[in-house]
Amino acid sequence: MMPAVKIWKTRPTYVALLEILTKKGDMVEDDLYDALKGEFDDLGYKDFNDLLLTLEVSGKIRTSSLSRGKRRVELVQ
Repeated sequence: MMPAVKIWKTRPTYVALLEILTKKGDMVEDDLYDALKGEFDDLGYKDFNDLLLTLEVSGKIRTSSLSRGKRRVELVQ
């Protein structure tokens, strides 16, 4: 029996993240992570945080603290 073949995603995770924010508007990071996990089931929370950091440094998104341990993620227009 052949092992399961991994198929490469046609879109990078950052594109999917930006599309989700474009469609749904500002989101709490947990909800955004869950939405991305639906499409990229192998995405870990550390990778997600690295992705947020990269997008924030490049000026695509902005994060702000809501309450203890919660962040709001918004698209920069």
